[in-house]
Amino acid sequence: MNALTGSMMEQVKPSFSFCNRVERLLFRTAWLLLARWTWNGANAWRLALLRAFGAKIGRGVRIGGSVKIWLPRNLIIGQFSTLGPFCDCYSMAPITIGEYTIVSQRAVLCAGTHDFEDAKFPLVAKPIEIGSNVWIAAEAFVCPGTRIEDGAVLGARGCAFGHLSKWTVYAGNPARALRPRNLRV
Repeated sequence: MNALTGSMMEQVKPSFSFCNRVERLLFRTAWLLLARWTWNGANAWRLALLRAFGAKIGRGVRIGGSVKIWLPRNLIIGQFSTLGPFCDCYSMAPITIGEYTIVSQRAVLCAGTHDFEDAKFPLVAKPIEIGSNVWIAAEAFVCPGTRIEDGAVLGARGCAFGHLSKWTVYAGNPARALRPRNLRV
């Protein structure tokens, strides 16, 4: 019985195909056995494993072994970008990260949610686009469908919804613009 409507709920089909679930199981197993435990010097090995599972990764990218990636083929990372320790890339839909971008420790890039207004609670996947020269600070959360333009900063534990303008510093939940980002060179 459905607690929300009081009616019997029909059997809901899985949100993802059998092949998708097998692909994710194979990747998780490979990552656990071959990458998760590796030291920092094994970055090239981790990148090769991600590429083997379909991730598109530019040169000079750094990804720690503790990073959690849901589906590598939905991950595109530009050159010289970094995913810090314990980042979570919930890549149900494509997650695109530009060049020279830093996603700090324990940040979450979440490309999936549920439609809580539908009694069937269906999964909703929306892509995330993160530009170049962006900094997503520690433990920040980027929601499904968010677009972060070049040079933006999302402060620690900030929650990004929708759109973050270029070269602007954001913080809070929900993230609010604090000031322009003036990059010194």
